[in-house]
Amino acid sequence: MSGVRRALATGTVPVAGGYGFAVTGPLRLEYPDFSEEDLEYVAMQDASRASLRLLAAIEAEPESAEPVVDSADGEPLLRVVVAVDVTDSAVRPRPELDRAVVSVAGAVQWSQVAAVHIDGADAGPAVREAVAVIDAADLGDDDAEFVLGSVEDFDLAWYAPGEVVYLVEELDASG
Repeated sequence: MSGVRRALATGTVPVAGGYGFAVTGPLRLEYPDFSEEDLEYVAMQDASRASLRLLAAIEAEPESAEPVVDSADGEPLLRVVVAVDVTDSAVRPRPELDRAVVSVAGAVQWSQVAAVHIDGADAGPAVREAVAVIDAADLGDDDAEFVLGSVEDFDLAWYAPGEVVYLVEELDASG
C-alpha cells in the first residue's frame, strides 16, 4: 500500500522493473474462446501472482536497504494490481517471460489509471503465507501451489482511481 500512497502523492505509478501485464497475443492464443473481459481478468490474475513475488522480494530485503513497501508498520501485506490505459506503443509483449507480460516504456501517470484492485484486509494472513512459498511454487512444489491457490480464493476488490484516496485515508485512520 505504500506504493499506492506514493503514486497518489507524486501522480506517477511505479512500474516494477518496467514490466506489466496485459492481454497479449500469446494470452489470446491460450484462451481463444474467452471474451476481452475474461482475458483481462486472466492478465490481472497473473499480475496478482507477480505482486506476491514483489512482496516476497521486499520481505527478503536486508533491513539496511530502504524498502519499497514498509510492512513493518503493522499493515497487512496485500496484493495490489493497478490497471492502466496506455497506448499500444507504450508496451511491448514479452512472451519469453510469460503469456501476459509486457515491458512498459516510460512512466505511467495516475491520470492513466483505470482501476486499482486490492486485497481486503481479511486476505492478509493468506497473502503472508503465499509470499513465504511463492518461490517454491514457481519451482513446482505442489504444497506451495496449494497455498497459492488459497490466496487466489480471495477476490481483489475493485476501486475507481478517485476512490483510492479515501481507502488510504480509511486505512491510515484505522491504523
